[in-house]
Amino acid sequence: KQANTLKRKLQSPPGNPPLKCKHKPAINNFKKCSTEADSREKGRLSQKSPPKKPLTDKQNESQKTKPFIKTSSLFRNNPDIPKIHRKAVQQVQENVFTTDSFSQLDLHPHLISTINNVLKMSSMTSVQKQTIPVLLQGKDALVRSQTGSGKTLAYGIPLVQSLQGMESKVQRSDGPYALVLVPTREVNHLFSFCFDTMQKLLKPFAWIVPGVLMGGEKRKSEKARLRKGINILISTPGRLVDHIKSTECIHFRHTQWLIIDEADRILDLGFEKDVAVILNALNAERAARQNILLSATLTEGVTRLADISLNDPVRISIADDIQKILKPASQADQQASSSSSSMEQENFAVPEKLKQYVVMVPSKLRLVTLAAFILEKCKFEKNHKMIIFFSSCEQVEFYYVLLLKVLSGGVESEQPGHSSGSSAHLQFLRLHGNMEQEERTEVFQEFLKSKTGILLCTDVAARGLDLPQVTWIVQYNAPASPAEYIHRIGRTARIGCHGSSLLVLAPSEAEYVSLLASHKINVSELKMEKVLSSLMKDDRFKLHRPGSKRSCGRDPQEVRERATVLQTKFENYVHSSEGTVRWAKKALQSFLCAYTTYPRNLKHIFHIKSLHLGHIAKSFGLRDAPQNLTVLPAAGSKKKTKPKPKRSDLLKKTHGKRRLAELLRSEYSSGMDTGVSKVKKKKKQRKPGS
Repeated sequence: KQANTLKRKLQSPPGNPPLKCKHKPAINNFKKCSTEADSREKGRLSQKSPPKKPLTDKQNESQKTKPFIKTSSLFRNNPDIPKIHRKAVQQVQENVFTTDSFSQLDLHPHLISTINNVLKMSSMTSVQKQTIPVLLQGKDALVRSQTGSGKTLAYGIPLVQSLQGMESKVQRSDGPYALVLVPTREVNHLFSFCFDTMQKLLKPFAWIVPGVLMGGEKRKSEKARLRKGINILISTPGRLVDHIKSTECIHFRHTQWLIIDEADRILDLGFEKDVAVILNALNAERAARQNILLSATLTEGVTRLADISLNDPVRISIADDIQKILKPASQADQQASSSSSSMEQENFAVPEKLKQYVVMVPSKLRLVTLAAFILEKCKFEKNHKMIIFFSSCEQVEFYYVLLLKVLSGGVESEQPGHSSGSSAHLQFLRLHGNMEQEERTEVFQEFLKSKTGILLCTDVAARGLDLPQVTWIVQYNAPASPAEYIHRIGRTARIGCHGSSLLVLAPSEAEYVSLLASHKINVSELKMEKVLSSLMKDDRFKLHRPGSKRSCGRDPQEVRERATVLQTKFENYVHSSEGTVRWAKKALQSFLCAYTTYPRNLKHIFHIKSLHLGHIAKSFGLRDAPQNLTVLPAAGSKKKTKPKPKRSDLLKKTHGKRRLAELLRSEYSSGMDTGVSKVKKKKKQRKPGS
């Protein structure tokens, strides 16, 4: 009976499938087996490891000082670094010095003695050898030569020779006999260099008085100097026009020389109209004079300026021994009037002893790669002086503080077990256009006198600065043109010295190398892994693990770990307060703004849409991509504003240049060939926000 009742209970109602009761015992058996296995495993573990003890104070402290607060995934999801495909080009190299001495020229004996003893120069450079005889003959000249080749002496020596040999002795009250125009007071060190050079050349001829006019000084004191008399007047175009309009005592009755230095920069800043005003003022009082234009690059604008200022000039172009030629103005005009495409293929001369490198770095790794390179060259190697170029003032200020705090021990000094003096000899300085003029001069003098140091700057320092013993130029943000690239690297390997340059590019910007090669600029690739391996020499970035063995060699995994530790230090500092986070976001925004100002012909290489905002944020010490950046809608709205600049082509020569000058002075772009159309775009983008 019991068996029959059990069978009835197990039978299913009609129409339903039969119940499967055979699984229940299996489940119970599995649970039983698993619990027995777990108990055996627990017993085995309990025999091996004793129960956890509460952490001591020392252990708590070590937990707090662990290198990781939040893991930074630096080496994941990065784009592949492309292989650089470029043809090997024969680089145009300019031999700086010649075997000819200044004594071979028909110069005053006291002037030769000053050049040899005061300026410590015995042989002429290539540009001096070709330019000085032409200028001594009284001819106009259009001079193109690499930066650091001695162009200032090329016009300074014949100028002094001419003035000291005049039949009627030069009097201070006569006013300007020579006028030297330089771009802006932003490169006020070009002023000081020109002025110092003139003062040294004029030592034996004390009756000839040099002087400067530039913005940032009181107009009253400048008027007083003009009233007393200045024979060699060095000035910016804007400041001189200001005095022409407002200062009665200024006159050009005796002006016999007009020298326009860094002519292409003057045009880039939109001073073509000011130069025209100055030329009209000079012609009104004295039409006959000698005119010289000098620059490291000859652009279409420079040729246009030559047309309105030079009279039947000799074109002096220095490249190498084969290309050292003197050309009459007609040939120069024919070359200059060629199409803009041929102008883009202009070949640039580079210093003979300059080594050029490029490193491809994913956006997330830019900051740690820069830091590793600084440590390698300025801490572990000796006697290196480095200049690092950025595209905006905000970036210079941000990276200056960030690198100073993290690499020079500012952050570690507060933590036990770290000595702030481990890299205290790293000296960081900064230079940009938003600094007061006095502060910029102090920084310049400090960097000039120091044997080592790292100068973070914008393109304020790209021209006219004569900084001896600079061994490395790092271009953290790529320049907007090959011409600006040449001016940047011209801060090293000056006057025959050795030097090196490093260009940092993202994988999406690899085609820039081919662009440089098309201008006969040859760069060698430096591997990112090799740069990062220098972190193995600094134990501050070692990942401390219990029982870990001492590191040996260049283990790629440990290099990555150390790079991650360094990145985490940067991120910890940035996120240590709301103020530093805001500062990092502001610097990031300025970088994005500068990135949108690359000229149209480079948009296929530098386009805002090719950037990964989260990866870029890592290079500013931010853990995540920031929200609500004002530059992002502007970048997205480009399509709507694209056709509009075409209708404002007629305004380019007037309002556009003034706006371009403002943009350049704000250091949002690198300052070369950025094109007025982009400025118009930016202006239109601000309208909805306003």
